[in-house]
Order: sequence, then structure tokens, then C-alpha cells
Amino acid sequence: MVGYAHRRKTREKARALGSGFEVADSLEQAVSSADLVLLASPVCTFEAIFKDMASHLPDQCIVTDVGSTKVQIHQWAAAYLPKGVIYVGSHPMAGSEQSGLEYARDDLFERALCLVTCRKNTPDWAVETVSRLWKTLGCRVKCLLPDQHDRIVARISHVPHVMAASLMNASHPDDLFYTGKGFVDTSRVASGPEEVWTDILLTNAQHVSRGIDKTIAELTKLKAAIQTGRRSRVMQLLNQAREKRAKMIQDKISRKELY
Repeated sequence: MVGYAHRRKTREKARALGSGFEVADSLEQAVSSADLVLLASPVCTFEAIFKDMASHLPDQCIVTDVGSTKVQIHQWAAAYLPKGVIYVGSHPMAGSEQSGLEYARDDLFERALCLVTCRKNTPDWAVETVSRLWKTLGCRVKCLLPDQHDRIVARISHVPHVMAASLMNASHPDDLFYTGKGFVDTSRVASGPEEVWTDILLTNAQHVSRGIDKTIAELTKLKAAIQTGRRSRVMQLLNQAREKRAKMIQDKISRKELY
């Protein structure tokens, strides 16, 4: 197993931590003998990485990633990777707002869902290889088309990040002194790195925009009910949300994702 990071400090830190794998000093060195390449960097870096490593990848090598969007990445892969190299997308639904080697955990993927994406002409053996990788790490795997993936994660991941960021930006700094655990939990994902999330939002702009519109529509419904003093309507909307969340939590408990 070989690892590579474009920052020398990161490579030195990996060596110092005794990561258990070889640390390469160039992208060419890292991929030239690879059977499978896994990219874990901000989404918008992938285009340049595909270009830079294309001539060094062995025939029948599989390239995958942990990016949070997929349509754009599949398009870059088709444009820049050699015909003998197969791209299969991966998106493990696990992690936190923290980044860096010091936050690595060996149980990160236990019981997590990993979304694997492929096109209709992607070889089955390559999809199975990538799926087996994530299952070995403890994930459940679901295969989707790239646009299916981007539509779903816009609603369940990307728009929630937008909401958390907007909640923080709408709050006066002096008021934050009085926040409790509920506000801290609700705004947690706003701590994610801005460069990572900017890439995610811009490479899934259409689905994120639609998700924001749908959320605004729901906020408008609740706002109107509050402004007009319609108690039964407020209760109906809040209860609808509570019941949906209760079902979601019960489903996750049944799959042992939560205890």
C-alpha cells in the first residue's frame, strides 16, 4: 500500500506517525504500480489529478475516490483517464467536520453506508472490487447512478450544510454566548473546511439549488403559520417533522447504525 500527499509536511507527518504504508514523494511513484487508486482530496482537485496521473496508471487499474459529488467526477474521468483505466465512484457516508491525519480513526467506516457510483458501461468486476473494498472496511454498500447520487446527497448532506452555515451567519456573535447543546448540535457541520465544501456545492449546484428552494418553501409554510397564529398548522408541521425523524432513527437503530 502506497500513500501520497502533495504537501511535504503531510508526507513527513505520515512517516512520523508510522502509518503502516509506504509514503511516496511523487504522484507518479504512488500510482505507477497500482491496482487501485483512491483519491481523498477536495473534489475540484480531481480534474488536475486525473490529468497528472493519466500517463502513469497501469492498464486495468481502478480509480475511485471519497468525493461527495459524482456527476462532475465521472465526466472528468471519462475525459482524462486512459481507456484501459476504470473509474468507479465511492462516497462513504461517514466522517466529521475535522480534517487531517491526527483525526484518523480505524473504526470510522464501521456500519456506515458507502454509496458506489458507476455508469451503465462500467465493468461489473470493477464495481465489485470497489464494493468489496468498502465492505472489508465495515461498510454497507449501495450502488447508484451518478445523478441519482448527487440528487440524494444534495438533500441529506449538502443542503443541511448550507442550513447550518446560514444559521451561524444569521446569529449575532454576542448571542452565541447563550447557546446550548441543541444549537451546537444543529450547527456542527458548519465547522467543515470551507474549501472542501465550496467544491462540493459548486459541483452539485443544480441539485443543491433545488434543495434550498424546497427548504425555503417549508420555512415559508412554517413562517406563515406562526405569523398568523395558526396553532394547529404549526403543530401539524412540527409533528410531521418529528414523525419523519422518529422513523429515520428507528431505521438506523434496526441496522445498528445507532444504539
